[in-house]
Amino acid sequence: MSSTATFDPLVPPTPKPASGALQIAAATVGNALEWFDILIYGYFATSIAGAFFPNSNPVVSLLLTFGSFGLSYVARPVGAVILGAYADRAGRKAALTLSIQLMVIGTAVMALMPSYATVGLVAPISVFAARLLQGFAVAGEFGSSTAFMIEHSAHRRAFFASWQFAGQQVAKLLSALFGVGLTTTLTAHHLHAWGWRIPFLFGLLVGPVGLYIRRKLNETPEFLKSTHTRTPVRELFATEKTGLVVGAGLVAVATASTYFSIYMPTYASTHLHLPPATGYIVTIVLSLLAMVLIPLGGNLADKIGYTRMMLPAAILMALSFYPLFLFITLHPSLATLLAGLIFNELLQDAYLCALPAVMAGIFPARTRVTGLSLSYNLGVTLFGGFAPAIFTWLIEVTHNTAAPSFYLMAMALLSIAAVITVNRRATHM
Repeated sequence: MSSTATFDPLVPPTPKPASGALQIAAATVGNALEWFDILIYGYFATSIAGAFFPNSNPVVSLLLTFGSFGLSYVARPVGAVILGAYADRAGRKAALTLSIQLMVIGTAVMALMPSYATVGLVAPISVFAARLLQGFAVAGEFGSSTAFMIEHSAHRRAFFASWQFAGQQVAKLLSALFGVGLTTTLTAHHLHAWGWRIPFLFGLLVGPVGLYIRRKLNETPEFLKSTHTRTPVRELFATEKTGLVVGAGLVAVATASTYFSIYMPTYASTHLHLPPATGYIVTIVLSLLAMVLIPLGGNLADKIGYTRMMLPAAILMALSFYPLFLFITLHPSLATLLAGLIFNELLQDAYLCALPAVMAGIFPARTRVTGLSLSYNLGVTLFGGFAPAIFTWLIEVTHNTAAPSFYLMAMALLSIAAVITVNRRATHM
């Protein structure tokens, strides 16, 4: 599959403006800051469980926390439809600005809400509401920022779109750095009492920084030249239902793997009985690696073809998940975690680097953000949002610490089917 085959042939490429690289960098910074607020909830799940979801059984408390993490994703398809349609009507810049404004409200609630011991049921209900708002806000981020990057580049679309996930790696890196810093400098009591709030307070920077940067952006040339539709949602469902299903399938293994990374600090400490900082150290290494490899992979995908990168990576992930988990659980240590997960990271990055470009190519410019946002968030909601809770449940019922690999293998098979479908659709475009 060539790098241009996935794009609507009726929409001619437009030359990238001189400031295109800076505009893409600005979008990436905003994306990283928004995802930081989402990811930090997962990284500090144990502390949040004690503050807002106390229970005599720690497994139940953790399940309630990850359940809240997952249930908040119910808002994502709604946010994808509303913010995606807004981006296709009003422009990518307007949607990017609005999503940041909503995100900062949810983050403020998380940072400042008193614990269950202080205000009772008001605390978990407010946290749930904040997660709903964050899910709604970030739902429009992937589609708007991906379309923004794609439409500012006449060529090298996979390279530019790959910065979507590179920005998320920046968020993972920042979150993990906070995890290492707080778990190594604070006592367990102080961490659970107030230390976990520090990264959420830092996350409030998404407001002034993100808004300032995004107000400096220019609208994309492709959006300005395209014919706009007043009813992008109706048009999308009338013409691109298959694209929505395929797009969600493409996301399956990517989002499941990503949310295992979020689960990693909890997994390392509660199931492998390693020091709390171990999972964060692994996440830092993997994030640094991915920040470099994903753009490099995007550049290679532009040359050899998108699915020529994605399909072998998905197949190898399906075959290697269980052996990797077995290796890690039989010999739990920082060294084995790094060895196994670095190998998996190489495969994951090969898949992720072209994913945004392939998904953007499924939809025409008129409905691109609506289609991107809805298919991506359906995939994340169905296959990623509940993944930490599924991992915890699988380990509990099977008494097998390698059990998360079963779910990851199933997601890999689903994505393989989606990539093959994209290949077949592309031959007729």
